[in-house]
Amino acid sequence: MTTPRTEHLVLPGVLTADEAAATVRGILAVQREDGAIPWFRGHHLDPWDHTEAAMALDAAGEHEAAARAYAWLARHQNPDGSWYAAYADGDFEQVTDRGRESNFCAYVAVGVWHHYLATGDDVFLDVMWPVVYAAVEFVLALQRPGGEIGWKREADGRAVTDALLTGSSSVHHALRCALAIAEQREEPQPDWELAAGALRHAIRRHPERFLDKDRYSMDWYYPVLGGAVTGAEATARIAAGWDRFVVPGLGVRCVVPNPWVTGGESAELALTLWMVGESDRALDVLQSIQHLRDPASGLYWTGYVFDDRATWPEELTTWTAGSLLLAVAALGGHEATCAVFGGERLPVGLDPDCGC
Repeated sequence: MTTPRTEHLVLPGVLTADEAAATVRGILAVQREDGAIPWFRGHHLDPWDHTEAAMALDAAGEHEAAARAYAWLARHQNPDGSWYAAYADGDFEQVTDRGRESNFCAYVAVGVWHHYLATGDDVFLDVMWPVVYAAVEFVLALQRPGGEIGWKREADGRAVTDALLTGSSSVHHALRCALAIAEQREEPQPDWELAAGALRHAIRRHPERFLDKDRYSMDWYYPVLGGAVTGAEATARIAAGWDRFVVPGLGVRCVVPNPWVTGGESAELALTLWMVGESDRALDVLQSIQHLRDPASGLYWTGYVFDDRATWPEELTTWTAGSLLLAVAALGGHEATCAVFGGERLPVGLDPDCGC
């Protein structure tokens, strides 16, 4: 096992160099030889969280391990461009959920673009381009006339037309990364541009087109994290939900009014705050969830029920650690992570209503 690069993963009150290296080693210890990264050994793998963990490995300079994670996706992509929602312990032969969720499938584009920016590996981009192309085409087949993206296809192939704001916001980010890959390869995709513009317009102007999940913090910050809501509108959105979701000194609620803060949502909010220029508050949020850190493994507990003062569920997840490392990497100036989440080299102005 290599020594992770942690100089940009050191953050006061969050990670020392040794702690950052331990967290990276914790993710590597869970990764299977075939490249799969389940939530933890014995639990399932889903394609979105698998990709998030791979991105964290790239942020730490573990490019070979990250490449193996993307190779797993390439080997096990379904003929229609999708992946299943869950694989037992990352074993592709043990599918436990045969639904194919749109945001799970789209996220490969974010990871592939991040890996390319971190490594400059043109061969990798060539190999993964057909994978990204097929995944995007699968996802866009679920786009509704109003621009929103249907949630998933069931195991029997039936399209679920209900759209989730968080999922569609993540797809928006993925489409922009896919378009950046297409531009890098000089293979323009005008239909994807139109689809991304329609999706951005739906997210910004038509909340009625999405299922009402307003109680969930992800629906609060994901339109900003996914790059659909920007500028003063993004700042106002974050301000409007702050007191509702943020528990000072503990982290971010997953859902109100439940007394449960979660590490993944907290780290994602910190990344969102960095995107809107509020790095000081981002640091505060990351410092507030260090009570979730397990010193033995370097990983993080999923959440904490503060009324009962209890860690729950009792699981140390690779994606929680991955989301924290990516937030720290952005604050630390890691070039690829900043570019992917900060919007550098990503297309803008796709929505004719955006005024940009």
